Amino acid sequence: MFHYVPLALIVIVLLAWCIDWINGFHDTANAIATVVSTGVLPGRIAVMMAAVLNFVGALMGTQVATTIAKGIADTQFVVPAVIVAALLAAIVWDLLTWWFGIPSSTSHTLMGGLAGAVVAHAGFKALHVHKLEEIGAFIVISPLLGFAIASVLIISILWIVRRMSPHKVNFAFKKLQLVSAAGMAFTHGQNDAQKAMGVICLGLITYKFLPGGSAKVVVPLWVKFGCAIMMGLGTATGGWKIIKTLGHRIAKLRPIHGFAAETAAAIVLFTTAHLGIPVSTTHSITGSIMGVGASMNASAVKWGLAGNIFVAWVLTIPVSAGLAALFYKIIAPLFMHPM
Repeated sequence: MFHYVPLALIVIVLLAWCIDWINGFHDTANAIATVVSTGVLPGRIAVMMAAVLNFVGALMGTQVATTIAKGIADTQFVVPAVIVAALLAAIVWDLLTWWFGIPSSTSHTLMGGLAGAVVAHAGFKALHVHKLEEIGAFIVISPLLGFAIASVLIISILWIVRRMSPHKVNFAFKKLQLVSAAGMAFTHGQNDAQKAMGVICLGLITYKFLPGGSAKVVVPLWVKFGCAIMMGLGTATGGWKIIKTLGHRIAKLRPIHGFAAETAAAIVLFTTAHLGIPVSTTHSITGSIMGVGASMNASAVKWGLAGNIFVAWVLTIPVSAGLAALFYKIIAPLFMHPM
């Protein structure tokens, strides 16, 4: 299809697929932690279900990809060295938080990385500050929405089933949780795979393989399939450290609680993906689990652990920005000559 593909563009595509793969195993817990912790599905089957639905979800929609490709900064300042530096920063932060079992946001590490590298290249004037403020606000808004929706859902459900026997309730919600976990896996793929698509489209715009003037990015089919496959493969490898954190350490859940948490997070993610707002699936499901736990009993939530997770969320964008700026300074000389 292409007569000549610059080496730098190949590097960008490979690194974007790498972050998609890491995102898959880093964020597997977002879709299946509750369905595993409640005993509804064995871990391996749950992981494979999430992998398939992540793949399908990744093929749906491009609104978030457009935000990544054009919403963070003026595309004229997003040179190849900026994109590579942002991807390297995202990879380092994701692997670091995965190692310690902290459910951090791949979305926000990419945002922070792009912002930091752009500033290192062209200064603050190149950033779309309003869009970054919106994304930053959703660090707080998305878990709060998940918390609120999950609390309302679990209280409503408990009222509806108040006269049913515990055995019937448990049996019914084991089945229903399969649906909610599937919805969560689908929306995770729909939301998160688009971020790598947006980064690849940035590279394609930089090298004139895609037009840069239109308001909406038309994501090529090969980009969609590549990102969907890499996320599915990453999910299939499983992220057991973070599954344990979300599924067991924040609050103890039964199927009815897992259903409420997954449904609440899926509602948040589906809505924000439709609006093109790149929120964190991690933030949404973590807030939802806390909302369900707090509705049972405030002491059921391990707030100390929740505080540590929140600190990691707050640090994600500035640390990723700093890492990306550092990587940019190191690799920029390599891009002085065409690659």
